[in-house]
Amino acid sequence: MKKLLQIIMAIMFSFLFQQNLNAQKVETTRERINYTIENCVNEFDLTKAKKTNSGYQYWFADKKFTEENTLKMSIVEPGKSTHAPHRHPEEEFFYILEGKASFYLNGKTVEVGPNTSLYCPPNSEHGISNAGDKDLKYLVIKKDLR
Repeated sequence: MKKLLQIIMAIMFSFLFQQNLNAQKVETTRERINYTIENCVNEFDLTKAKKTNSGYQYWFADKKFTEENTLKMSIVEPGKSTHAPHRHPEEEFFYILEGKASFYLNGKTVEVGPNTSLYCPPNSEHGISNAGDKDLKYLVIKKDLR
């Protein structure tokens, strides 16, 4: 019984230590950035977009700026996708702004149009590609697990 109690205490200490490290990382971000009305408003600017093999991406809020969530807009050319289906521990939302998307989730695929949200639960295999003949434009909202 004493050995079990020692193991439980060690696990709890390890968990609390990790939580403390995570809190320190968030505090470091808060201390590093002086949030102002000027840097909290981000109007789309194509000259600041990052070119990709399938189109481009524009970060409205990335993990260097935010404390927890990120917001990105992806533009994907017809017949392309940003990457192959994949998994990650974070949940993720897509919101279709323009075009026709093919959304893959855990072995099934559906085609959707504008004003549609798509949810990817944590650790689920998912992917999105352009299923139309015009550019696909969508937002990606994701929690940053620093």
